[in-house]
Amino acid sequence: MSARTARTRLLAATTVALAALALTACDNGQGVRDEGPSSSASKPSTQPGRSSGSTSTGGAGGSTAKPAGNSGTTTGGTTGGTTNGSTGKTTGGTTGGGSTTRNTPCTGANTKTTATEVTRPLNHLLLTVTNTGSKNCDLTGYPKARFSEAQAVPPVAEETHPQAVVTLAPGESGYAGVLLSGGDGSGANGYTAKTLTISFDSGSTARAALPAKGVYVDDKLTVTYWQQSLDDALTY
Repeated sequence: MSARTARTRLLAATTVALAALALTACDNGQGVRDEGPSSSASKPSTQPGRSSGSTSTGGAGGSTAKPAGNSGTTTGGTTGGTTNGSTGKTTGGTTGGGSTTRNTPCTGANTKTTATEVTRPLNHLLLTVTNTGSKNCDLTGYPKARFSEAQAVPPVAEETHPQAVVTLAPGESGYAGVLLSGGDGSGANGYTAKTLTISFDSGSTARAALPAKGVYVDDKLTVTYWQQSLDDALTY
């Protein structure tokens, strides 16, 4: 073996020995290279968050709150009725103690009817209906006045329609005017009536006494609607 060959082999052996020594220094005995303690970044910092749609009640560990239900029915302040929570409509009762019930109609049984000739305006008769009952009554429409044995009742003057229903308290009176005949002689088919029957909207009737001599009527005969005041009844 030459001296050159011997040096080459010695250098190779030295290199192998150094490599083995370095490997031994890095081996942890399990054939795995030791990189030191695990980095803190490899562990989760917090637990997974709760679902964003949940609401906790009753403190820690409480269950998820139930959705608020439809109130459905409202009680209190309504007599005999319920309020639907989705529509807001009230059914079956009266709200707030108010009443929409109308008064008892005025009839021949709870009123007294009179007929009076007046000097002004000419050829007019005043009908008066007085509440003789103990409760208010409503005097609606106009008098269906039948003079003597007439087959038809006179028409009503539409321009005399009142703004509101005439309501009579006990003892109060309502009025209607009657144009008996044309003052200028333009009326026809005239005759003298001795009796008068008044029909109310309720269907009942009453008799009103006329003067002993009777009253003269012709085809100009017209009545007004029932009025709250005497003056309004005699303006037509």
